[in-house]
Amino acid sequence: MNYRLAGMLLWAFSTVASARDVHVDVDRLAQKSVPDVVHWRRDFHEHPELSNHEDRTSAVVAAHLHALGFDEVRTGLSKTGVIGILRGGRPGKVVALRADMDALPVTETTGLPFASKVRSTYQGHDVGVMHACGHDSHTAMLMGVASVLAGIRKDLPGTVMLIFQPAEEGAEDRSRPWGAEGMLNEGAFDAPKPDAVFGMHVMPNQAGLLGWHKGGATASSDTLHVKVNGVQTHGAMPWMGKDPVTVAGEIVVALQTIPSRQMNVSQAPTIVSIGSIHGGVRNNVIPNEVVMDGTIRVLDPTQREDFLNRITRLIHMTAEASGLEADVDIDRGYGVTVNDPGLVDAMLPSLKRVSATEEMPATLASEDFSYFAAKVPGFFFTLGVNPNGTDPRNAPANHSPNFTVNEDAMVIGVRAMASVAVDYLSTH
Repeated sequence: MNYRLAGMLLWAFSTVASARDVHVDVDRLAQKSVPDVVHWRRDFHEHPELSNHEDRTSAVVAAHLHALGFDEVRTGLSKTGVIGILRGGRPGKVVALRADMDALPVTETTGLPFASKVRSTYQGHDVGVMHACGHDSHTAMLMGVASVLAGIRKDLPGTVMLIFQPAEEGAEDRSRPWGAEGMLNEGAFDAPKPDAVFGMHVMPNQAGLLGWHKGGATASSDTLHVKVNGVQTHGAMPWMGKDPVTVAGEIVVALQTIPSRQMNVSQAPTIVSIGSIHGGVRNNVIPNEVVMDGTIRVLDPTQREDFLNRITRLIHMTAEASGLEADVDIDRGYGVTVNDPGLVDAMLPSLKRVSATEEMPATLASEDFSYFAAKVPGFFFTLGVNPNGTDPRNAPANHSPNFTVNEDAMVIGVRAMASVAVDYLSTH
């Protein structure tokens, strides 16, 4: 008899049985957490906080982690970030789970009984504040995951790091890194360093549907600033000056030939969009300059540098062709969120055990989860939260003043995040 083989089979059987028992506990504790998760979500929704101002939210989170007996609760990372460390009953790998906490400068129109009435100042303007992207539910669900994992800590073969991150939507103060990048710069992954990181985002899809994508899942996001320098003159005598308005128009049109004619669209889409143009104050005065701002999106990280270089070159040469000069400045933003293919394959059974799953197309929206996934293998998936019976094509999108979350789906989110943590640790 091959005793080694028999021993390995016995170990495998006992591991599967143990994992199955833990899943029963995960599901039970997740269901038990639902009233708390709903309460937290509504509380955060009614009291939203803009990026880098999540003081109340982070205090609620930290108090919950302390009450659960987490081994470490670190606060103040990148201003308001919170990290909770939970060490299991047995040694093993380290897995990180992330939720973002910030709201948007959006005035809510949902009419919910717990709708936000908060107002604040953003870029010098008085604005409404709303959780229009679902970060209130992300935070509440990860707090529910904290309750679940604390309840089974003796069965966990390893360590769980819970990351509650500020400023995913971006910070007003761009003088220093914020959000995920800021937390990493301040040592978020230093001790311990996770072996894998998972994130989840609610989307206006079928309630409870878990969406996934291998490779580039969300795009990089860079901001384009252009100033076309001309020479001011009378509108009736354009030859006496240099017209930056017509050149700016040529640049806007010519930019679209880069993604359509110069980039390999069969590999991954690229986008450059000009969203703001300003120049001149009178109809009969050709101004001395036109300024433009736009956004640049790339889904394949290997294409990013080439795309940015082509944009810069085209703008300079288009201006030069008319005897003008253009200043080009590109603010680097979030990178491509790359879902590690091996990690996706390994964790899909965990998601499928919890709910229906569907492979989703990549999105040209961006996410600073990309910073975490650039440090260790990452998997960023989505949770559908449409109201029951709502056609996703007609549902308010993220960032809409009418965006809302189907709270019945949140238990799926708790189970999914807890399950990938348990299964990753159990199989590694």
